[in-house]
Amino acid sequence: MHFCRKFLLFLRHNIVIKTLKSIDNTIINKIKKAKKGSLFFIEDFLQLGTSKAVSKALERLVKKEELSRVARGIYARLKTDTVLGIIPPTTEEIADAVRRRDKARIIPSGALALNALGLSTQVPMNLVYHTDGAARTIQIGKRKIVFKKTAPRNLAAIGSISILAIQALREIGKDNVTQDEIDIILNQLEKEDPYRLQHDIKLAPEWIRIIMRQALKTEKND
Repeated sequence: MHFCRKFLLFLRHNIVIKTLKSIDNTIINKIKKAKKGSLFFIEDFLQLGTSKAVSKALERLVKKEELSRVARGIYARLKTDTVLGIIPPTTEEIADAVRRRDKARIIPSGALALNALGLSTQVPMNLVYHTDGAARTIQIGKRKIVFKKTAPRNLAAIGSISILAIQALREIGKDNVTQDEIDIILNQLEKEDPYRLQHDIKLAPEWIRIIMRQALKTEKND
């Protein structure tokens, strides 16, 4: 009886070990097929086992240096450069990966928009995005990516540059915007797709519309 019990425990232990190895190997194979720089979430591997089992498998791979942990629940196959060495994902790449995973829309906050358009050299410590997805905060080293819930109508703009222009002008304010800042914004808007620009102008407050319409006039003159 004692021998049978020990034998059953031995079999169970071997089955557990084989299962763990199988999960690890499947995850490694999927990771190696992805291009370097790709980001992964626990949810990407839930078909292999429970959230707890997958999480432990990913942590084992981190210890083996097969994978890198960039934030809680977020992992990456890091890029390498002959000069720079290991290149971690940018906070913008992480934010976009979260957007794709959540099937949500995001737009940068005013502070991010100012920096992206060249209106400010200050890089915000915390990157704030407005979203129709879940509100959450992701810690990336000493920085944070903050997703703030907003109404879907605030995310209706479709132009990547015109979105920034609207957000930046809102951040500056109607009574504070200077002609130099307007000129920088108009210069950036010249790169925007005309259809997207016209679409997004309709979504902006009237004082911002007046500024953005100048970019359309420039295009017509060209």
